[in-house]
Amino acid sequence: MTSRLLMSYNVRTRRAGVPAREPADVVGSTRATAILDHDDPQVGAVARRALSEATPRDALRTAHRIIARHVRPVYSVEDGRRVSRTLRLGRGSCSQRMAALEAVARAVRVRTRVRGLIVDGTFWYPRFPRLKPFVPEQVLLAWPEFRISGEWVPIGELFDTSTPDSAPAPDGAAPVSGHGFANKGGETLFDAVARTGVRWDTCGARQGTACDLSAQVVADLGHFDDRDELFDRHGQTLCWTARTLTEPVLGRWSAGALQRPSTAA
Repeated sequence: MTSRLLMSYNVRTRRAGVPAREPADVVGSTRATAILDHDDPQVGAVARRALSEATPRDALRTAHRIIARHVRPVYSVEDGRRVSRTLRLGRGSCSQRMAALEAVARAVRVRTRVRGLIVDGTFWYPRFPRLKPFVPEQVLLAWPEFRISGEWVPIGELFDTSTPDSAPAPDGAAPVSGHGFANKGGETLFDAVARTGVRWDTCGARQGTACDLSAQVVADLGHFDDRDELFDRHGQTLCWTARTLTEPVLGRWSAGALQRPSTAA
């Protein structure tokens, strides 16, 4: 059983079959937003290191590696947190780390947008095996896309990956053969995209795509110019009260900690 009580009203009322926005009408942007505050020196420092690369795609891959190395994956539930704060804290959720990559992309003049997806809460069961009753029934996911060489490239296709285990997973991760991402251990979706292709739909999928997560999608909300717009319109996964009560604890727990016999704050 999953929880509906902790979810925000907007996410709780989403249903399959909600018409998605036409992607051709969403052109994205390079502007700074409340979340993607790329005018902050913390973001600029990462952007300057990424700019040394020859192509925009290589720059984003370098930025991804920097963020993966220096921002510890935790279970933070504040999707609206500024990227600059995530970088200063040196820790962030999967969503916050993806936002950091979006901010750096905008700082190096690569347009970004996000696709809003409502994902079945059971997808997170392996990550919270002893807390299943508290896992939200549905989770709102902002999936970034980057405008590179005249095409929109989802974060799951940013790296050249077509088969599972093309690169080692972080300590504690346990990739599943034929699936590519187990959603447990130390590896998060943000980390997994560098190792295995990740798709949330089968339409237009490249042959040999390693990780098809389309069965987990409850509803496709379409595309948005930035994650700020997505969260303003549909709310965050958890209601304000739930975020306020759980963030001080979950925001410090490293990914995978809840699956081990003993946990450390």
